[in-house]
Amino acid sequence: MSIVVTGATGHLGRHVVGQLLEKVPAEQVTAVVRTPEKAADLAEKGVKIAVADYNSPETFDNVFAAGDKVLLISGNEFDKGRPAQHQVVIDAAKAAGVALLAYTSAPGTLTAALADDHRATEEALLASGLPYSLLRNSWYNENYTENLAPVLEHGVVVQAAGDGRLSTASRADYAAAAVAVLTGEGHENTTYELGGDEPWGFAEYAAELSRQTGREIGYNAVPVEAYIEILTGAGLPAPFAGILAGVDASIEKGELVVSSGDLARLTGRPATPIAASIEAALKG
Repeated sequence: MSIVVTGATGHLGRHVVGQLLEKVPAEQVTAVVRTPEKAADLAEKGVKIAVADYNSPETFDNVFAAGDKVLLISGNEFDKGRPAQHQVVIDAAKAAGVALLAYTSAPGTLTAALADDHRATEEALLASGLPYSLLRNSWYNENYTENLAPVLEHGVVVQAAGDGRLSTASRADYAAAAVAVLTGEGHENTTYELGGDEPWGFAEYAAELSRQTGREIGYNAVPVEAYIEILTGAGLPAPFAGILAGVDASIEKGELVVSSGDLARLTGRPATPIAASIEAALKG
């Protein structure tokens, strides 16, 4: 029996594997990766490495075994039909008879286009008959703190979210929730709405950046169309820019406010506040 993590060398996957190694022996963890060289450090720690690709169903034929607990981390290839990619994993997991398939989804309240692939995957997972756990992750702190250079350069936070608020947490927090589900009992056929403890808005975010940097940083709320132009002007592909702008529109409607308390209950600790992630990013 293994705990199997797909996308194990991605941003979230590395957190999950690292935290799993604090709870279970390395030989009980299987990291599914496309590029084994990127998992060399995990292999050195004793983690089993399986090479498989969402786009090649046959590569998943021998990845899972009966009784495995699997974390399907959603793919990031928005242009390659993510539901079909995820179906490959679901089919292979069902054929193997895994004990649990957990999936990193999006909040149930989210109506933006970003949620479409997640809803389709959730439907496929439920239709499979597999024991499941839906980990509906809200937005990550790092979505905003990983690339502060443009904000600091121009002295302004630009978003299309109006006065909307959102419940975010760190990748490590969401990873801890996944690890709790993968290593715990009684999580079959569950849905968890995961998000930070205290919702915040971008005016507050700009104020916190100002406080920590000692510089005056404002918030410029722009229309969705203008935000798409800004993102494409910065080099993002138009479809992806549209997806991000759509999320901002959902933030303005309050669709990324999560009040369930599920994240703190699963992890047993408060979520990482945005201020702490800002501090870590500025130090890094």
